[in-house]
Amino acid sequence: MHMPHEATLLRIFIGESDRWNHKPLYEAIVLKARETHLAGATVLRGPMGYGKSSRLHTAKILRLSMDLPLVIEIVDSEEKIQGFLPMLDEMMKGGLVTLEKVRVIDYRADPDSPAPES
Repeated sequence: MHMPHEATLLRIFIGESDRWNHKPLYEAIVLKARETHLAGATVLRGPMGYGKSSRLHTAKILRLSMDLPLVIEIVDSEEKIQGFLPMLDEMMKGGLVTLEKVRVIDYRADPDSPAPES
């Protein structure tokens, strides 16, 4: 898949316990992004965070939270990200979404070069 050099980063902030159609919301979002052929998506789990409610979510042993913060990052062309937003609107009941322009440097192995020796 070709990644444009100028792209848009879609960053989605949700909680680990958020659901959509009886499955984890983060999973539903990543699967929908893949289904719509977006270039890539990554889910990052935060050990601590809070949102607009100021309720602290933490992974500390004494205060175990089952709702840790998650960030989903998706990168693709602005047009493809804009096309994905209506689908995301259907899935999101709360959370935060940010968009920013990014410059992509795509490192790929040269298919003609020999594999490194171990």
